[in-house]
Amino acid sequence: MGFELDTEHIAADNRRHFAPLQDDYEHLGHQLARRGVDIEKLTQRAMAFRVAVPSWGVGTGGTRFARFPGPGEPRNIFEKLEDCQVVFTLVRSTPGISLHLPWDRPDRVAELRQFAERCGLFFDSTNSNTFQDQPDQKLSYKFGSLAHIDSAVRLQAIEHNLECLAIGAKLGVRAHTVWIGDGGNFPGQIHLRQSLARYLESLRAIYRELPDGCRLFIEHKLYEPAFYATVLESWGTSYYCARELGDRAFSLVDLGHHPPSTNVEQIVARLIQFGKLGGFHFNDSMYGDDDLDAGSIKPFQLFLVFNELVDADLEHVPGFDPAYMLDQSHNVTDPIESLVTSAIELVRAYVQAHLVDRTKLADAQASNDPIMALQSLKDAFNTDVRPILAMARHRAGGAIDPVAVYRASGYRQRAAKARPATARQGAGIV
Repeated sequence: MGFELDTEHIAADNRRHFAPLQDDYEHLGHQLARRGVDIEKLTQRAMAFRVAVPSWGVGTGGTRFARFPGPGEPRNIFEKLEDCQVVFTLVRSTPGISLHLPWDRPDRVAELRQFAERCGLFFDSTNSNTFQDQPDQKLSYKFGSLAHIDSAVRLQAIEHNLECLAIGAKLGVRAHTVWIGDGGNFPGQIHLRQSLARYLESLRAIYRELPDGCRLFIEHKLYEPAFYATVLESWGTSYYCARELGDRAFSLVDLGHHPPSTNVEQIVARLIQFGKLGGFHFNDSMYGDDDLDAGSIKPFQLFLVFNELVDADLEHVPGFDPAYMLDQSHNVTDPIESLVTSAIELVRAYVQAHLVDRTKLADAQASNDPIMALQSLKDAFNTDVRPILAMARHRAGGAIDPVAVYRASGYRQRAAKARPATARQGAGIV
């Protein structure tokens, strides 16, 4: 496409906003000082926070019924990286890319890695796709992939994952994520125990080929597209499989992949305790939509998840090293704006979790005082940390007001001219 977001445009806008930001920052600093909190340390933590963005996230998603393409959609992985660079330039917390294969399979792997580096980005993980058929595919995944009754289909799915590992090794990724849609839509359709055994057997074949320094993340989901019984339906089954595989296999938690009202933060705590929390796909959910923007529906739950993560980090839990990734489908918004605001929401929850008075919380827990325990969490959650987040972005070279800067830049309009729309119809999330 040949154009980038103008950093001078960001700097000029920041100059307009810096004086009021400085006032708000100093005011918040005084408030926090009365609580014994150093605002500068929080700002440093905010500047150090990192989350990977999904290569597929900069395109327009859809529903089971339709997909409505947006203007200036990226047409290939190189254009997707250009959009990812815009997100990183604005918020400065998203240098990692989670690559989806074969959607974004590169023809020239070395060139792609070099291009990412020129954009200030790196590849954090790969994700395999055996939940839909591809044009050049010999066998269908209609009735499953890694857990399919036919060994030939399972082998095809395994070989795809091995291809992902090979590409990932050349890109320098640190993790490979496997999510499957295998299962059944009707009672009796699959043998519930044997299907899990086949899945685990396939995972073992993938696990054996993990490159040095790479971890295997397995992602569970309650339902969809298998609505009656999904093979990897819960964190418990995920933990069992990860434990069976070995030390480099972990469970990946997608926040939207649980039943309504599920205590996700407790699941996170259990996986930390068992040494099998690999990472996250951050998003939010409402009804059947499990890929909404992070923090848009249940911000307190997001905070409670980060409360467990920060608590484990502060306690130096052995082996605690979770990977953070966004996983969202943007159906009615500009994907860049959604990724920007979601990245900000994660840093917000992360910083707020560092505001929890853990001595006060521990005392309340020890004295069986539920109100004071909750109050210690609410005091942190209700603290407006926006000045910290904006100052952190500013100091790192990002935008104080990212969405406003992005809209004023005309990037989407220029992208629409440089990337002519193609006629695409039909249903489907992809």
